[in-house]
Amino acid sequence: MHLNRRMTIVIILLCGYSAIAQQTASPGKSAPQWVTPAVSAPHLQHRVFDSAAVKAKVSYHIYTPEIYDKETKQRFPVLYWLHGSGGGLNGVARLVMHFDTAIREGKIPPMLVVFANGLADSMWCNSKDGRVPMETVVVKELLPRIDADFRTIASREGRLIEGFSMGGYGAARLGFKYPNLFSAISILGGGPLQQEFNVNDTPRANPGEARRLFETVYGNDQEYFKAQSPWVLAEQQVDAARKKLLIRQIIGDRDATLANNRIFDERLTRLKIPHTFTVLAGVPHTAPAVFEALGESNWQFYRAVFGNLRR
Repeated sequence: MHLNRRMTIVIILLCGYSAIAQQTASPGKSAPQWVTPAVSAPHLQHRVFDSAAVKAKVSYHIYTPEIYDKETKQRFPVLYWLHGSGGGLNGVARLVMHFDTAIREGKIPPMLVVFANGLADSMWCNSKDGRVPMETVVVKELLPRIDADFRTIASREGRLIEGFSMGGYGAARLGFKYPNLFSAISILGGGPLQQEFNVNDTPRANPGEARRLFETVYGNDQEYFKAQSPWVLAEQQVDAARKKLLIRQIIGDRDATLANNRIFDERLTRLKIPHTFTVLAGVPHTAPAVFEALGESNWQFYRAVFGNLRR
């Protein structure tokens, strides 16, 4: 993979710090929490917008680097972070410090970081029954809102989509589906990346949780699951993926999703889609452990994406 391409990127990050703890909308279950509590961290804002898709208000968090308020004519790339199952709020403050420190130390260019609200287990796709139009909220509403309200580089060159766990799955599926919107994909501990949904082969959920998820998100429909999956979307957009996308896939060797990540890496290789695949020694299924194991090499990816950006 060539890392010297000129790219401007917004990263959509999906993080996974906790297990499934909330229900998506379904009969007898609690309603989706479209507006979350605010997280407190330096340079972090909690924002709410009116969603036509949901017919309600939807919240998100956004980090703006210190230079954003000083250089008032400068535009910035955006990192969209898509979290994992459980809601991801517990990891936001730590991630803000993670990126803010790197920016202040000059390890990566200044960027905005958007922490989208993906509910507890939306899988970052539209549920088959239409109750949770998550993909529509992110792609059709949140992205335009960020570009309208903040000084962004409002093009695919200014966006990168990244996520962990459920968020890695979401980053992969949205990144491959919309190569006109994103120029890079970062898949961290992603799942489910397998070809078919099997309730007895869900490393991060027991069979009962898997059945509920398969029902509430995918309508107990294997074909609907396949249509949403990075497995299929990568092939549908294979030409664009080969030419336009900078892709990395990272997994720990103690992560229960390792086997499925290996299979997905082989899938991308067979499709001749350039990407890097990294297995981290001694790393379980936690985002902080992934970043710690990557160390300084982590920042090389963001520099490759953003380094030659015109602002």
